[in-house]
Amino acid sequence: MKAKAAIEHQVAMDIPCLMLPMSEHQMLAPTVSIAEIVSYQTPVPVLDAPDWLVGLIEWRKQKLPLLSLEVLRGEARAEITAKSRVAVFNNTGVSDDLPFFAVVTQGIPRLTRVLEASISEVQDQRPLPFERLRVHVEGEVCSIPDVAAMEQLLLDYRRNGGEI
Repeated sequence: MKAKAAIEHQVAMDIPCLMLPMSEHQMLAPTVSIAEIVSYQTPVPVLDAPDWLVGLIEWRKQKLPLLSLEVLRGEARAEITAKSRVAVFNNTGVSDDLPFFAVVTQGIPRLTRVLEASISEVQDQRPLPFERLRVHVEGEVCSIPDVAAMEQLLLDYRRNGGEI
């Protein structure tokens, strides 16, 4: 019985995540929030789109909005390189009208398992827009994205006549 309790505790405290390289930091996201990581593809521009909307990409026969998290955070749009990838995020339940959206990353994501003992909140930095939290993991400062806020931004953009 102790072994079963230990295994259940281990599972509850061990979260598989992806560390997604961004221009100035790492973004940490649970693997369940990401549908797929794909190679960068040049998006189709959207007429009169805000700077944070890079364009639309095709993924599994669907058109997805591609976001620049850097621009959402108030930074310059990151340069696209040969290492750039696209993280396709799953819907969080805000609305079934947007099942997926995508974010540009600046490198190949790394799989990691986050243990409760290995993560701590960054106390001296406030989260930037579209970040839920800043944490220390594996010696790095990482941001945990506010996926629901990104989803809501896209839904509001569409509701106000934007094409996505």
